[in-house]
Amino acid sequence: MLEVDHRISIPLREFSFTFSRSSGPGGQNVNKVNTKVTLHWNVAASRSLPDDVRRRFMTRYHRRINDRGELVLHSQRFRDQGRNVADCLEKLRAMLREAAAAPKPRKKTRPSRRSVEKRLEAKRRRSQRKQMRRPPRDE
Repeated sequence: MLEVDHRISIPLREFSFTFSRSSGPGGQNVNKVNTKVTLHWNVAASRSLPDDVRRRFMTRYHRRINDRGELVLHSQRFRDQGRNVADCLEKLRAMLREAAAAPKPRKKTRPSRRSVEKRLEAKRRRSQRKQMRRPPRDE
């Protein structure tokens, strides 16, 4: 069971893992052992995810979700399968935590009168400085 918070917990049977050979340094271990882990999770069909969280998750991570609605995560940080599986689940937990937090509604604000006056005064000064650089006009 992947526990994200009090509201979200996903049974491990919803995930499927595939294993392959990792890239990078590691000597003969890299050539012999399938330590790279790929996690597949069908986000669209998951019953353990609340609808609002699913909607936010799918919009936020749409580039990681394929056309079948599956999230695909990889991990090859460690030299053994078990730690890479745990790393994939930890990555997913962090992604779900971000999606679970509802966005705060934006409060409309107005600039203060003093900040508007300051901005306009700075514009006037800049304009006068540039006018002073111009050559005198012949009339």
